[in-house]
Amino acid sequence: MKTEIIKVDTAVQDWDKQLDYAAQVLSSGGLVAFPTETVYGLGANALDQTAVEGIYRAKGRPSDNPLIVHIANTDSVKELTDSIPFVTTVLMEAFWPGPLTLVMPKSEKVPDIITAGLDTVAIRMPSHPIAAALIKKSGVPVAAPSANSSGRPSPTLVKHVIEDLKGKVDVIIDGGISNVGVESTVLDITVTPPMILRPGGVTLEQLRSVLGAVCWDPESVDMYTGTSSDASLAPPRSPGMKYKHYSPNAALLLLQGDPERVAAEISKRAELYHREGTSIGILNTDETASFYEPSLHTYCKIISLGSRENPETLASNLFRCLRDFDEKAVEMIMAEAPDENGIGQAVMNRLLKAAGGNIIKL
Repeated sequence: MKTEIIKVDTAVQDWDKQLDYAAQVLSSGGLVAFPTETVYGLGANALDQTAVEGIYRAKGRPSDNPLIVHIANTDSVKELTDSIPFVTTVLMEAFWPGPLTLVMPKSEKVPDIITAGLDTVAIRMPSHPIAAALIKKSGVPVAAPSANSSGRPSPTLVKHVIEDLKGKVDVIIDGGISNVGVESTVLDITVTPPMILRPGGVTLEQLRSVLGAVCWDPESVDMYTGTSSDASLAPPRSPGMKYKHYSPNAALLLLQGDPERVAAEISKRAELYHREGTSIGILNTDETASFYEPSLHTYCKIISLGSRENPETLASNLFRCLRDFDEKAVEMIMAEAPDENGIGQAVMNRLLKAAGGNIIKL
């Protein structure tokens, strides 16, 4: 398949006209990768089963992993769900457009392939201007998981999309960096109180400031590893729950505890791995850089995720850093666990999923 790559500059006048071709591809059943504020998405007409099947083929995505439907205006919700309770309106007014996905009862118009046979559908309205304009121009709701090969780190730069999907999709839109850096928060509003199924760009604290009571899934799903007692029997209720995700080529080990103690343990293990001939990557933070001896830099690839004092930078840099380790061809990555406040919960979730739950708590 020939892939058309379109660079869109929102700083120029009438920039949205650059999206006309991509919108036509979407509306006619093709596949278009495009930027959102969270990560790049791979879109298809959500109401066209054949088009959606193309998403699963291009990504190599398991068919029991549901998709999120992206819309351009709140009126589109009525087409996708038969029930819009008051809490939906409150959340849309507070967080849409933005990185919040709402799980609601699906309407008959939504194909089962979107929902993995579930009776609910996940919907969000992205705030990225290119995503919003593309969906509006296409005239259809757009099913869009992250625009990467299934299981790989999600793409926040167009080069990541090209690496994984060139030759597998019709169009890739280059719209610069996706600033949030982690996927949307998925909130199930079919239960009381509403339940977070996947932490993301909207934090637990922000949701509670609007709704009051909001919970995690306390029984069926471990919010950090995404595993469940019946994971092999039932489809997950949200993307990012059931399978290992976000994984670089290297093995990943996460270490949690006092930052100085974590750095000491990573340094000790790095020396041992080096003696065994294993190439090492270390994912640290700005505040812990001084804890690592200069000699480590001679045989380790050390990348800072950002500042612990600004967890938004950790989220924004996460997937890019994991892909940078791929480019450096390391075989083992040891990563410092972030503080789990605010969006740090989403960063921790992604790192644990990338590590397959492989964590050492000091």
